[in-house]
Amino acid sequence: MDIDAFIAVRRPAWDRLDQLARSRRLTGAEADELIRLYQAAATDLSTVRSAAPDPDTVSRLSQSLARARATIAGRHEPAWRDVTRFLVVALPAALYRIRWWSIAVTGAFLLIGGVTAWWVATQPDVLNAMMTPEQQQEYVTTAFSEYYDPGAGFAGVVWTNNAWVAALCIGVGITGVGPAYVLLNNAVNVGAVAGLMSAHDSLGVFFSLILPHGFLELTSIFVAGAAGLRLFWAWVAPGGRPRARALAEEGRSLITVAIGLVLSLFVSGVIEGFVTGSALPWWVKIGIGALALAGFWTYTIVLGRRAVRSGETGDLAEDEAGYTVAVAG
Repeated sequence: MDIDAFIAVRRPAWDRLDQLARSRRLTGAEADELIRLYQAAATDLSTVRSAAPDPDTVSRLSQSLARARATIAGRHEPAWRDVTRFLVVALPAALYRIRWWSIAVTGAFLLIGGVTAWWVATQPDVLNAMMTPEQQQEYVTTAFSEYYDPGAGFAGVVWTNNAWVAALCIGVGITGVGPAYVLLNNAVNVGAVAGLMSAHDSLGVFFSLILPHGFLELTSIFVAGAAGLRLFWAWVAPGGRPRARALAEEGRSLITVAIGLVLSLFVSGVIEGFVTGSALPWWVKIGIGALALAGFWTYTIVLGRRAVRSGETGDLAEDEAGYTVAVAG
């Protein structure tokens, strides 16, 4: 097909479609004309995509159709419908697609943190290089537990701090080094504190104050790190797609992950602010944290598997994401 000739013939109809779609008020005849032109443009778009997928033409028609559809059907879908679709379809699909990356990051974090804890707990020189014996005793008996001060203010501070760490992991994901550094730094820090507490026979205190919120909080950070590394891998191995397209598609779906993690970190912040430092028995606090973690993974696996099987990726809809160039293979 001669795409230039096709455009020359069809452009007046497309321009008229744009004109009507931008109009604030339409007469009955103009509304009927808008619908006819919309249907014709949709056929034109299908023709261009199948016969001569010119990126600029596909983009122009996609945008024109999206604008016309908004005029015909109403410019705003019900807000709750959007929220429901995000929570039930887009977010679990995006989380499910990176589940193995998340599990791998979790394993690496636990391994590094465990080795660090063992090293600090069994090497007096390393322990003393961190703090003086007096500082160690004060930290173990007072500072560590007093950090978890119940209240909404503390929960808010924790939430915003952790959300920033998660966003950082995803935001610098394209480098590959950025999320790896953030995760490594956190693993070493957590491991060092565990080793310090263990050396003073207070490992039980450590777990009773870390696990209630840490189950979900650390998992959220692991998922954020996995999302960042997945974005880096899309650049390294785009999988038959142009790199720019691979990065755009993965980046948009991982922004979905970032928004979802704000919600999961809010829940972990509430647990840390109102459960971790409370007077509840330790087994109740840890049980609440374990329940939150189980809920996260159940949500990801059950809803995510169903959404992915139906073709969802967590990316934007096609007309919202823009055009894509057809590739072989």
